Amino acid sequence: MLKIYNTLSKQKESFHPIDPDKIGIYVCGMTVYDYCHMGHARVLVMFDVITRHLRRSFPKVEYVRNITDIDDKIIARAIENKEDIYSLTNRFIDAMHEDERALGVLEPDIEPRATDAMDQMFYMIKSLIEKGIAYQAKNGDVYYSVRKFEGYGKLSGKNIDDLEAGARVDVNSDKKDPLDFVLWKMAKTDEPSWESPWGNGRPGWHIECSAMSTHHLGNHFDIHGGGMDLSFPHHENEIAQSEGANGCTFVNTWMHVGFVNINDEKMSKSLNNFFTIRGVLENYDGETLRYFIMSSHYRSPLNFSDGNLNLAKTSLTRLYTAIRGLSASHAAMNEVSQRFDFETKFNEALDDDFNTPIVLSILFELAKLINSERDKDIDQANALAQLLIKLGGYIGILQMDADTFLKQGVDLDDEAIDAKIKQRDEAKAGKDFALSDQIRDELTELGIVLEDSPNGTSWRRK
Repeated sequence: MLKIYNTLSKQKESFHPIDPDKIGIYVCGMTVYDYCHMGHARVLVMFDVITRHLRRSFPKVEYVRNITDIDDKIIARAIENKEDIYSLTNRFIDAMHEDERALGVLEPDIEPRATDAMDQMFYMIKSLIEKGIAYQAKNGDVYYSVRKFEGYGKLSGKNIDDLEAGARVDVNSDKKDPLDFVLWKMAKTDEPSWESPWGNGRPGWHIECSAMSTHHLGNHFDIHGGGMDLSFPHHENEIAQSEGANGCTFVNTWMHVGFVNINDEKMSKSLNNFFTIRGVLENYDGETLRYFIMSSHYRSPLNFSDGNLNLAKTSLTRLYTAIRGLSASHAAMNEVSQRFDFETKFNEALDDDFNTPIVLSILFELAKLINSERDKDIDQANALAQLLIKLGGYIGILQMDADTFLKQGVDLDDEAIDAKIKQRDEAKAGKDFALSDQIRDELTELGIVLEDSPNGTSWRRK
């Protein structure tokens, strides 16, 4: 039985889908005014792992991840760059897709853009106004009346009176209450705008996700996710809008991915400890970065450092080394899978709130067994290696040819390295061990590790 930690109830719960034949999951995607950072990478990878597992557990999964392509930050950046918002957002959408491909992230089933969802937003805002939960202020903006929604604060656990005490008072605001938030903003000079029943303007951020998620998944769906920083106010406001407009439960299970920390501080531009995905990929391959992200439980802080990334690279190298040069039929793999319980334990770990650190430890148990079987029973080692590749595929790793992975990043080409190894073999055969050691040392300095075996010498990237 799949169990998921529900931010709404603050506990792990057995997952009971609304319709077992069709699971609906919505994840808040990127606001596309800049390159994706490591916080985005964590959300992309972890919800990729989650949806991959859901797809193995249920007949159909509808995964929706939106793109916010109209927003204050987008407008400010477009003005700064002296370009229109569409040129800006299209460029960073393309960059986002490049980044997710590098991380082995599968495309969502639906990727709606906010600028294409105006009609759905108009419909929801109208409904809220008709029910007396929203109003148009004197300045033309449309606001949500927070106090009109009885359950406000149930996701974040925040008390509405405490929120009022801490609210910033804007003396020029036409809001009826400092807690009210904007649904529709009236147009400003030189800013993009759309015609609406309340005049030309643009949407508030929160209404975009309420409109897009319910349009594609229905008024009541299974799972809503995103980064932990979105739980308040964004997701709290989504609940208020959606349940206020539709009169039913919005989402059953809320999932939030933890922060990325740099030197024990939350990564942020204001602290100048901000890392983009493509910046990290200049020094590390995408699969290593994916492995690193999975090495911590999705709800725990992820401590970003070169040391931890190097550890991830070393760990992934050990797994690829275990499967190097091995192959087997599916029949043999299925036979060893039934004899050993690796796959059962693997699935149990994912069923326990997607516990990827335990999943990775199971893969290492399997790799250790493969290495011990190489010299004893090569057929069994081959079959176990195929099982390791199969399980790795469930979480998006170990799908490259082992030699290709282990040799990537080496400056010398394969022919040059093979020539060096042949020269070393000849030196050893002639008992010129000084030359043999010198060649090994030269290759080591280039980041090439030689591995001697009865079948000859192979090499890999350090």
